[in-house]
Amino acid sequence: MRARRDLPAWQHGWWGGARHVPSPNVSERPAGTRPSLVVLHSISLPPGRYGGDEVEHLFCNTLDCAAHPFFEQLRGLRVSAHFFVRRDGAVLQFASTARRAWHAGVSHWRGRDNCNDWSVGIELEGLEGLRFEPAQYRALRRLLRAVVSVHPIEEIVGHEHVAPVRKRDPGPGFEWARLKRFSGAVRGVDTRTWPGSMRTG
Repeated sequence: MRARRDLPAWQHGWWGGARHVPSPNVSERPAGTRPSLVVLHSISLPPGRYGGDEVEHLFCNTLDCAAHPFFEQLRGLRVSAHFFVRRDGAVLQFASTARRAWHAGVSHWRGRDNCNDWSVGIELEGLEGLRFEPAQYRALRRLLRAVVSVHPIEEIVGHEHVAPVRKRDPGPGFEWARLKRFSGAVRGVDTRTWPGSMRTG
């Protein structure tokens, strides 16, 4: 699929609307697999503190785990996401969408395991259960429009939906109804499975 002309261009899975911070924590998707799922997450480091560079460092394996007591449990962790949306709406990209980012972990959706293989992971700067900023919803709308312009995305879900025993993000503070209100601008959307997912046509 071709990118929309009113959106920044894509090059080799990297979006022109984001600041690029390549993470080493990526791998190849299974042969012939294109992403058809978007998984939304929330993250802040330390939890509830916003605006720092700790998430960048975590995804790039450069986090100083001695800098905060919470970070000790992250020592040796190797994770990433394709995108990170800050509270002010700035978007960072850590992995090409052509490659597999390490965001969902052990996961399952609609009869398929290993959601990392066939999904795009988007982290929102925030704390599960708390609200997100209007600027983040605006940035998410633009980002989703861009992603579905080049990938055959069928559904958008939360980490809590694909790994319900382990994860609860983005949590009740994320307004799925707000996402639904602009979903038509993403692409033709069937919201009959709302809020657990957003199916695109």
